[in-house]
Amino acid sequence: MNNKTWTILQLLNWTSQYFNENGIENPRLDAESLLAHSLKTDRLRLYLNYDKPIHKDELREYKKLIKRRIKREPLQYITGYQEFWSLNLKVARGVLIPRPETEILVEEALKTFPQNKSFDKTINILELGTGSGAVAIALAKELQRGSIVATDISDIAIKTARENAKVHGLEEQITFLKGSLFEPVRERIGTFNLVISNPPYIPIEDFRDIQPEVRNFEPRISLNGGKEGLKFYRQIFSQIGRYLAKDGWVILELGKGQAEKVTRLIELTGEFNPTSIIKDFSGIERVVKAQRKDRK
Repeated sequence: MNNKTWTILQLLNWTSQYFNENGIENPRLDAESLLAHSLKTDRLRLYLNYDKPIHKDELREYKKLIKRRIKREPLQYITGYQEFWSLNLKVARGVLIPRPETEILVEEALKTFPQNKSFDKTINILELGTGSGAVAIALAKELQRGSIVATDISDIAIKTARENAKVHGLEEQITFLKGSLFEPVRERIGTFNLVISNPPYIPIEDFRDIQPEVRNFEPRISLNGGKEGLKFYRQIFSQIGRYLAKDGWVILELGKGQAEKVTRLIELTGEFNPTSIIKDFSGIERVVKAQRKDRK
């Protein structure tokens, strides 16, 4: 990239080609997102002003962003934000980036506790491993009767989640607690109508094969599911019976190929009705859902 005067369109075309040549997965989208972020505008306005020249100081700042992306730093860490459930959420290094498929957790929770359902009590929800707070915040937005507790072992995750909840005016509906899984709520026996989680599920032996954006930048603690990726599912189902209310539900995200093994873990507890498996947009079995048996 030389020092000539560039227009917005010329810069987008050049960056898209450069990203493509360097193996960036969505070269045009990333070019648009980075330039819009750099110019403090949105992607639509880039094309409305496609022939606008870029000033030297703007070009200098944009080059810095390009260099970061070429090193495979995730776009979301560069811009500082990710959209989830039509909410603009802050993400920071050390916090897992919310994925589109995780919205299925929210969808299934809303199907389980629809707003028009006759349910005159507060819905007590526990999210394990909240990360940026994406799932908890989406549920708080949609469920006026929801009282949500969200836990995470990471200080930066809890801090980020609280900031996101405050930005969206939902901080009164969610209590964020630091600690591993159920540890911060160990006194709340038989309390929760729903336990929901996207636990770490990547098998440790698969890390060398995952995208460098994930492997080199996202927090390992939020990804590493141990051998077979089942470590946290085992921990969850060894404890969940203590915390679920009568007829309570569990909804968990799954890694690819894990549905059968996680279903077996659920069956072995002897505490749940038959499970439901929900596929994602790619046809991958992505979410497991089960209700606790009626303990008469």
